[in-house]
Amino acid sequence: MAAPASAPSCPFPSWRQPDPPPWAPESCDPHNGRAPTAGFPATPRESHDGRRGFGGPRRGAPTAVRAAGARRRVRAGRLRRAGPGVRRRRGSQRRRDGTEPSHMHYALDENFFRGYEWWLMKEAKKRNPNIILMGLPWSFPGWIGKGFNWPYVNLQLTAYYIMTWIVGAKHYHDLDIDYIGIWNERSFDINYIKVLRRMLNYQGLDRVKIIASDNLWEPISASMLLDSELLKVIDVIGAHYPGTHTVKDAKLTKKKLWSSEDFSTLNSDVGAGCLGRILNQNYVNGYMTATIAWNLVASYYEQLPYGRCGLMTAQEPWSGHYVVESPIWVSAHTTQFTQPGWYYLKTVGHLEKGGSYVALTDGLGNLTIIVETMSHKQSACIRPFLPYFNVSRQFATFVLKGSFSEIPELQVWYTKLGKPSERYLFKQLDSLWLLDSSSTFTLELQEDEIFTLTTLTVGSKGSYPLPPKSEPFPQIYEDDFDVDYPFFSEAPNFADQTGVFEYFTNIEDPGEHRFTLRQVLNQRPITWAADAYNTISIIGDYKWSNLTVRCDVYIETPEKGGVFIAGRVNKGGILIRSARGIFFWIFANGTYRVTGDLAGWVIYALGRVDVTAKKWYTLTLIIKGRLSSGMLNGKTVWKNIPVSFPKNGWAAIGTHSFEFAQFDNFHVEATR
Repeated sequence: MAAPASAPSCPFPSWRQPDPPPWAPESCDPHNGRAPTAGFPATPRESHDGRRGFGGPRRGAPTAVRAAGARRRVRAGRLRRAGPGVRRRRGSQRRRDGTEPSHMHYALDENFFRGYEWWLMKEAKKRNPNIILMGLPWSFPGWIGKGFNWPYVNLQLTAYYIMTWIVGAKHYHDLDIDYIGIWNERSFDINYIKVLRRMLNYQGLDRVKIIASDNLWEPISASMLLDSELLKVIDVIGAHYPGTHTVKDAKLTKKKLWSSEDFSTLNSDVGAGCLGRILNQNYVNGYMTATIAWNLVASYYEQLPYGRCGLMTAQEPWSGHYVVESPIWVSAHTTQFTQPGWYYLKTVGHLEKGGSYVALTDGLGNLTIIVETMSHKQSACIRPFLPYFNVSRQFATFVLKGSFSEIPELQVWYTKLGKPSERYLFKQLDSLWLLDSSSTFTLELQEDEIFTLTTLTVGSKGSYPLPPKSEPFPQIYEDDFDVDYPFFSEAPNFADQTGVFEYFTNIEDPGEHRFTLRQVLNQRPITWAADAYNTISIIGDYKWSNLTVRCDVYIETPEKGGVFIAGRVNKGGILIRSARGIFFWIFANGTYRVTGDLAGWVIYALGRVDVTAKKWYTLTLIIKGRLSSGMLNGKTVWKNIPVSFPKNGWAAIGTHSFEFAQFDNFHVEATR
C-alpha cells in the first residue's frame, strides 16, 4: 500500500525543540508556498543548502578488494544504499591501515587506472547516480614537497596535482568529483586554498566545491571570519569526530557544516548504536547536514589498526567470506529513505526521556522521520569521550501539521539493538495509517531502538545468497605475478604498508621474470602519519608462527640498494615504523643482515654475500619455533639464530629505502 506523493509533512513530539541557528528561515511551506500553520512549520531549517548526506570513505588496502567478481558484485549490492556520499582518499599515501597508489608517482607521470578506487566510485554511481563523490589527500607524493615534508612549498604545483586528479576522473572514468578537501587532519594553508579555487575555476571546474579543513572546527572557522576571500572560496566546513557539537565561529560563517569523518568504531552492536546516535544528533546538536563514516568496508587484515571499524566486514578475498554488520542496517534507516538534496525540517530535537528525532523532506511531498533512543552503554563511539546520559521507556506523540497533515500512511522500519533475544535489524513493521487520527500518532519507545517512518515505499533489506564460509589464509600460497593486463595495479592479498608495489612488465627480461611485482616509489611521500623509512607489503595470516618464505628479488639501485623478505611481522598501518619480526636483508654492496625489526636496530646477524644490483637472487627464510635460518640461491647463509619475539605475524617483502626493486615467484608455507 504505497503512500501517495503528497505534500511535505512535519512530525514532532509536543515537547522540546532545540533553538534554531540564527540563519534558520521562518519562511513558507516548501510544498505549496503557504505560510506554515501554527505549531510546527514544515520549513527547511538550513537556509544555505540543508542537504542531507551520509557516506563513507572506503577503506581497505588490497587485502580484500580482489575477491572473485561475482562475490565483489554481491558485496557492492549490499552497499547499494550505503549512503549519498563516497569519499576517495588520494595519493601514494600512508593511511591508518596501509598505503594506496597516487595517480602521479612522479612529476611527469599520470596514470588514472591504479588502485581500485575508480572501480568503487563507478560501481557506487551505478547503484545511485545521485551519490556524491569527494576527494581528500591524506598524503602527497614526495616530489610535491621538493625535499620538504610539506605540501605547501609550491602552491601552484600542489593545486595542479589535485586538479589533474579531478580532470582525470572525468576524462577517463566519466566521474564528476563534487567536493575536494585540503589535507587530512593536518595544517591548512590559507593561500593554498585560494590558489586551488582559482586553478579549479580556470580549468572550468567551478562546480567542484572545497571542504576545509577536515580536522577541528578551529582555527579554520575563525580564519574564515577574518578573511572575506577565504570565506567565499570555502563551501563546507568539515570537522572530524565533533562529538555531535559545533562551535560558535563555525555557525557564524553561515556555511554548511559537516562531520566529514566520524564513527571509526568496531562494527559490533555498540558501533551500530554509535552510528545511529550521531546520524541524528550531529544535526540536532550541531547543525551538521552530512556525516561521513570512516570507514565504508573493513577490507584489510583485522590485526591492522582499526580492524573491523567499517560498516561491514570483507577481509577474506581468499575465501570470499564477508559479514553484513549491524551498522549497515542502522545506516539504512537514513540512507534508504533520503537522497542528496533532501532538507532537514526545522523542528528536530531531543526526546523528553533520552534519544532524538529528525525529519527530512524532498520538498515534493515526501517525508522521512528517524527516531533513535540509543543508551549510553550501547552507543559510545571510539572518540570523543561521551558524557553519561540516561534513556528510559517513554511515549512520544507526533503531530503532522500544515500540508503534512494530508499524508494518509507512513511506512515503518524498526531496529532494536542489545540483547540477542530482543534484537531486530531493519525490520519492516505494519504501515501506520493517519486518516482517522488527525495526523497524530504515538510511539512507545524503549532503550536502543530506531524507528524510521516514511512516505517512501522503496525500503528493502534485500535477499542475497549466503557468503562462503570463513576460512583461514591458505597455509601454502604462491604468486608468480604473471598478469599481462591487471584489473588492479596491486597483487591480490598483499597489503602495502609503506611504498607502492605494482604489477610490472619487465621489458629487459623477456624470459622467466618478464612479469614481476615492483616497488615503484623512489622518494618518501609527504606523510600524514609517522611513516617508516623502508617500504613493506604484508601478506598472510597474523597467527602464523612456523613458516618458510621464499621469493626471487632484484635490486635496482647500485651500492645503496637493498631488499628483504620477512616473517612474523607484528605491526602495520600507522604502527609500521615500530614493527618487529624476523627480517632477512641483502644489499647491493655485497652484505646481508638479519634483524628483529623493520627499522634495523635489533641485529641478529650480518656478514658478506655475493650480491650486486641488476641481478636476480632467490631468498629463503625459515622460521621454526625459537630458531630461524636463511638461504641465498639455495645455499645456507645463516642458520639456527635464536628468535623469541614476536611469536607470530605476517609474511612480508620490502626494500631498504624508497627505491625501485622487483619481486617474483613469491612462495610461503606456514603453520600456526
